[in-house]
Amino acid sequence: MEYRDYFYLIVFIVGCELVGIIGALVTSDAFVSWYPSLEKPWFTPPGYVFAPVWTLLYALMGIALYIVWKKGWPQKKAKYAVSAFAIQLTLNGIWTPLFFGLRNPLLGLIDIILLWIAILVTIVLFTRISKKAGALLIPYIIWVTIATALNYSIWASIA
Repeated sequence: MEYRDYFYLIVFIVGCELVGIIGALVTSDAFVSWYPSLEKPWFTPPGYVFAPVWTLLYALMGIALYIVWKKGWPQKKAKYAVSAFAIQLTLNGIWTPLFFGLRNPLLGLIDIILLWIAILVTIVLFTRISKKAGALLIPYIIWVTIATALNYSIWASIA
């Protein structure tokens, strides 16, 4: 890899990580005050797991994005794949303010279902360019599947 490649890899990883950092900063109060008071299902991960898991997932997203960019840009299929990635990352970034900021599990649920679909589309499009890039997003969709079930359970308990 050349210096320029390392630069872009770091930019993509940091860009993804910033989505999580901004969400955490905006809603940290609700995570401490509101979230613990909610009725949660038995499969709820312990609170200390969320930050390291999301940090890893955002890093994997950045690496996958870099691979697609490096391998496929400026092909049309790479532009579609990166567009799908941007949509899912936006939906990811919106979920935290909806769920925690507005304290609205229903809006969070709607968003996370759309997010799950967008991740699946991104995985399919990334895999067409690089199997490795698509595979790097598998832990992400698994975690979001768990988060979707958790979000649904919380919404159902207060609806």
